[in-house]
Amino acid sequence: MGAKLLCLCIAFTLVAYYIYSPIPENVEQPWKLMLVSTVFRTLGHVAEAAERLGLANYMDVLMLFSTAEHVAPTSDENVTVTDTELSGVAVRLFLPKKPADGLRRAVLYFHGGGWCVGDAGMKGYDFLARRTSSQLNAVVVSVNYRLAPKYHFPVQFEDVYSVSKFFLQSRVLSQYGVDPTRVCVAGDSAGGNLAAAVAQKLLEDSEVTTKLKAQALIYPALQTLDLNLPSYHQNADMPVLSKSLMVRFWSEYFTSDPSLREAITSNRHVPAQWGHLFQFVNWSTLLPDRMKKGHVYTGPVFGSPALAKKYPGFLDRRAAPLLAAEAQLRGLPPTYILTCEHDVLRDDGVMYATRLKAAGVPVTHEHAEDGFHGALIFVTSPADMAVGHRLLGRCLCCPALLPRSLN
Repeated sequence: MGAKLLCLCIAFTLVAYYIYSPIPENVEQPWKLMLVSTVFRTLGHVAEAAERLGLANYMDVLMLFSTAEHVAPTSDENVTVTDTELSGVAVRLFLPKKPADGLRRAVLYFHGGGWCVGDAGMKGYDFLARRTSSQLNAVVVSVNYRLAPKYHFPVQFEDVYSVSKFFLQSRVLSQYGVDPTRVCVAGDSAGGNLAAAVAQKLLEDSEVTTKLKAQALIYPALQTLDLNLPSYHQNADMPVLSKSLMVRFWSEYFTSDPSLREAITSNRHVPAQWGHLFQFVNWSTLLPDRMKKGHVYTGPVFGSPALAKKYPGFLDRRAAPLLAAEAQLRGLPPTYILTCEHDVLRDDGVMYATRLKAAGVPVTHEHAEDGFHGALIFVTSPADMAVGHRLLGRCLCCPALLPRSLN
């Protein structure tokens, strides 16, 4: 009996040790975050083992989470939901049933997942789009762009841009009863990256006459030039999105070649001839003092030009919107940016807000001191908005998604 009890205690201790992760004190429902973190960590370990054994790609295993969270397109009393295609790209379309006094608003939404995982049909994204459509009486197009590792950059960007350009045609807007002066792009994480890149590209496209009303970027990933930012140091081992996982997402976006991942990990992937780009991501001038505390800026350590020549995507502003010059930022639509304190990508969003303001773009920047990356996955029902992550619930669930921009 004593031996069994001892074994039970040891087993319990090991399980508790595996589940426990250091969580910032100001995060609501820390045990919920720990459990989700455990699921991600377990999937990560399985993915590493499967990849080393040659059984599956790392990202294919992580995709199991998206598959488990997938829900069928189901209409309700407020919204008609269908899976279809626009411009040959898969989308989940949300059409409000409420009669409109005039033309409707529209939101083009791009889901997160590091360009490798995620789906418009996941519970969290389905709920967000459904609530947005219902409360804003808006048409919502949630895009299922193709993913790495099967498809690398620029395929993901090309998919969302193709849908955006197609939808912004006058005849398509008319077909869905959409007001051409009230269309926005939005996305979270990698989707925020894609939304920012689409907004920039639309400015240059002479074939597109409809202008975006706004862009909403939820904890966006905006550059891969410098991964030694204070937020990467401060949140290197944060649950859900660690620095090592973000490095993996970035490198996989461009190639499955591990040499790029190794170079990005050491922050020595940018060749000297591209050194001028660091001015656009210089956190010593772009971050507020409170976010720089305890961190000392050091200049870049340049890498071999061979990788940049082979995989130029990480120097392309379609993949890294923060690399746009000030002249390329002028004229962008009013922008809403949400950043989270406990997130490796925090500084990307803060620096972009700073640069947009300097370029004369109207910016609403909301910073969640108790927020962490991926908080959107917790919002799958109205109850989740009322219990925990109240700030994110307000920001992510319309009409507060774009507080004033679509009015």
